[in-house]
Amino acid sequence: MARTLTRPDRPDPPDTVPELPEVETIRRQLSPVWSGRRIVDAWTYGTPKFAAAVDAIGARVESIGRRGKYLMVELDDDRQLVIHLGMTGVLRVGSGAEPDPYLRASWSLDNGTIVEFQDVRRFGRVAVVARDDHSSLPTLHELGPEPLSDDFTAASLYRSLSASHRAIKTQLLSQRPVAGVGNIYADEALWHARVHPAARSITRPQATRLHTAIREVLAAAVERRGTTLRDYRTFSGERGDNQHALVAYGQGDAPCARCARALRTITLDARTTTFCATCQRLPRERRFDGA
Repeated sequence: MARTLTRPDRPDPPDTVPELPEVETIRRQLSPVWSGRRIVDAWTYGTPKFAAAVDAIGARVESIGRRGKYLMVELDDDRQLVIHLGMTGVLRVGSGAEPDPYLRASWSLDNGTIVEFQDVRRFGRVAVVARDDHSSLPTLHELGPEPLSDDFTAASLYRSLSASHRAIKTQLLSQRPVAGVGNIYADEALWHARVHPAARSITRPQATRLHTAIREVLAAAVERRGTTLRDYRTFSGERGDNQHALVAYGQGDAPCARCARALRTITLDARTTTFCATCQRLPRERRFDGA
């Protein structure tokens, strides 16, 4: 597929959030550090969104899973420590030596390792729940299928998107048709599938293309350790590499990698959205001023 580099002189879009590739990258790096270790102590910033960090004290971590954009730390007492990174959340190995004004929670392990959760804007969240009981976390509870699993099919995507008259991109961001797709990868997948983000209906062939694009875009981003535009870092502190492969997100006014026409940027349901008006045609009966 055609690729283009993110322009170095273009400011980073403001509404970036760790999505599935970033969270999966962190999960893979965090797993060997935390799995099998007992949490002997914990600290929390004190607000309700992070206070549950201390509830995991005494439990041993069996494994680290992921559901959509959520990290699922499986504990040996049939509970889960659920971590959502929000917009600026970073997990890292901490030293515990110097105070950090952006530290929101930390967990001390039985081998002396400290896992820290830093979150500048405090949009993240920590919860401890009974295993697989996510009723207290509505967004997690209502997530659609995992995009890289067999549960996610072109047919399931078509049924879900056809059940609503909201814009296709808005539906993707709701997490109900498929889990883990946010603003970055929605723009990318829609570009690859040639589907207009503001379209309010979808054909079966379009849904098939979009299904394939979502899987390919996310899998490739996982291999590149995610997209770093500003805040995101891997658990080991590195930047991702996928920002160099973006063809739509953040590329407003750049030439389309398919047709060379300038990409357009609009605000769609309060989210910055970039697309090619030539390659991603909006059905005539649904055209609007921004398209």
